Amino acid sequence: MINEINFEIPELKDMKKYPKELFYIGNTKLLKKKKISIIGTRRPFAYTKEFTHKLASKLSSFDICIVSGAAMGVDAISHFAAGEDNTIAVVANGLDIRYPSVNKNLISNIEKNGLVLSAYQKGEKPRNYTFVLRNEIVVALGDILIVTQADLKSGSLTSVNYALKMGKKVYTLAHRINESLGTQELVKKGLVEVIYDLDEFIQSITKELPLLKAKDEILEFCDSNPSYEEAILKYGDKISEYEIEGKIKIQNAKVSIS
Repeated sequence: MINEINFEIPELKDMKKYPKELFYIGNTKLLKKKKISIIGTRRPFAYTKEFTHKLASKLSSFDICIVSGAAMGVDAISHFAAGEDNTIAVVANGLDIRYPSVNKNLISNIEKNGLVLSAYQKGEKPRNYTFVLRNEIVVALGDILIVTQADLKSGSLTSVNYALKMGKKVYTLAHRINESLGTQELVKKGLVEVIYDLDEFIQSITKELPLLKAKDEILEFCDSNPSYEEAILKYGDKISEYEIEGKIKIQNAKVSIS
C-alpha cells in the first residue's frame, strides 16, 4: 500500500530544496536508524561485487541501515547484502512501478520487509530528471556516502558533488590502475577517501556506536551445528554466500562456524 510521508525527515534538510512530497511503502522506522548510502556503477567488476557485498553486509550486522537507489549493479548488491529488512531503496518513479524490471523481486521484498521511498506520484515513469532528485535523496539520507566503483562520466559523480556540498565524507574502494577512473580522479584531488581495509573502516565508523554489537542470526544458527538441509531450508542462498566468504564450513552434511 502506497502512503505519503506526513512527518519531517531531518536528513533531507541538507538538500538544496526539501522534497514537496514523499511517498513510501514499508517500514518508516528505518528512517530513525543510523544510515549509510552505498552507490556505484550498474556494471561492477567481480572485485567490486565481492567487496560491495561484504561492506554492506558487515555494516548491516552493526544495525546500520543501507540506503541506495534500487538500480542494477552496486545498488542491488548493497540492498541484498544489507538484508531486505535493513535497507532503504529510493526510486525515481511512482511506487506503482517497479523499475528496473530486473530488480522487481528485490524491490517487492524491500517493500514487504524494508522501506521504499519516492518523490513521485503513482504513474510517474523514470526519466533523466527523476534520477537526479532520487540521487540527491539517497545521498542526503546517509551519514556518509560510499561509491564503490564509478567511471569518469558516471552519474555517481553527481552524487559525490551532492555529498560534498552537504559536508558529508565520501569513500571508495581501492582499485587497480585504469579501473573505476571516476573515483580514482576524485581520490587524486583529495575529495574522496579510500577504503583499504574493510574491518578497519567499519571499526572507525562503528566506534561511535559502543552500544551496538554485531549481530548475525545466521552464524548463531550455524553455531548449533545444524544439518545442511536445515540451514538451506531456513536461509537459502545465504548459506552458500557464507561458505564462500569463509564464515562457515560444511562437512558431512553438517554446518559449523569456521
